[in-house]
Amino acid sequence: MTEQPLAPEQLRFLVAAAGAAPSLHNSQPWRFRPMPDSLGMYVYADLDRAVPITDPDGRALHVSVGAALFNLRVAGLRLGRDPEVRLLPDGAEPHLVATVRLARPSPTPLPFGRDLFKAIGQRHSSRQPFVNRDVPEVVSGELIAAALDEGAVLSLLEEAGVRRVLALTHDAERRTGTDLARVAETRTWLRLEKPAADGIPAAALGPQDHDAHVPMRSFTGRTPSTTASQRFEALPQLATLTTHGDRTSDWLRAGQAMERVWLLATAHGVRISVLHQAVEWPDTRWGLRDPDEGPGHVQLVLRLGYGPPGPATPRRPVDEILDLTGHTSTAG
Repeated sequence: MTEQPLAPEQLRFLVAAAGAAPSLHNSQPWRFRPMPDSLGMYVYADLDRAVPITDPDGRALHVSVGAALFNLRVAGLRLGRDPEVRLLPDGAEPHLVATVRLARPSPTPLPFGRDLFKAIGQRHSSRQPFVNRDVPEVVSGELIAAALDEGAVLSLLEEAGVRRVLALTHDAERRTGTDLARVAETRTWLRLEKPAADGIPAAALGPQDHDAHVPMRSFTGRTPSTTASQRFEALPQLATLTTHGDRTSDWLRAGQAMERVWLLATAHGVRISVLHQAVEWPDTRWGLRDPDEGPGHVQLVLRLGYGPPGPATPRRPVDEILDLTGHTSTAG
């Protein structure tokens, strides 16, 4: 059985969900275009929204697009369609990072074990202190299995690993704060005074750790944050997300794994924030590896716990990221 072509409102539904994904500095570096037969979507990386000094090879950009791709898959399932994904389908068109075919009905209503669609709107980065409560092993096991299904390894760190990663993150945060070019680039994404459709609003900055246990990113560089410091957890619960390779396809898989883990965590009431600083410097990123786990490339460091939800961050309008130029739906 072949599904009917996607109607314009369904295309917008898919892209609205995709556009709710997390991205470095909330840059939202993605674009979408329906297939000519309206039975799928082309997913593009928008290099005009890159963060080139902090992310010179585009790794974080493609992780972000991978997260949007996963949201699109979840939204396709909500429409009752089975998403068939091809990564990097056309070498002659490097900005085209994936196609998502939505021509067949979904064989199962809950391919991820539960309905993750509601979590898309609830998922926010929480840069607030967490309470002293570990994520239960049964939930951790689900998160690890979810990442593995997407081709990545989620490793929840023991105390020695947490302290090693925190030290590397502290070092990276210090270096970033003294790099004038990086600080200037980050400040171009701050939206502190008036509403915008992208970037980092004042409400999302979050406090710094009063006791300096958790190195939260200072988006304003050396300038003191407008938010007073608070006491964070003494030993945060951290996890690394690792892929075997370190190519564009691996970055896209890491983004899908990150978002699947994040949505599942959200459904369980677990908050997440990303400690991204150490993956932005080659030497500290290399130091994030656990030699006992064999070869691999750490793509992200996640902080997990229980606490207040983070604030919603602004989103670009669907009409800015969905290209319907020359598209005529044949649905009806």
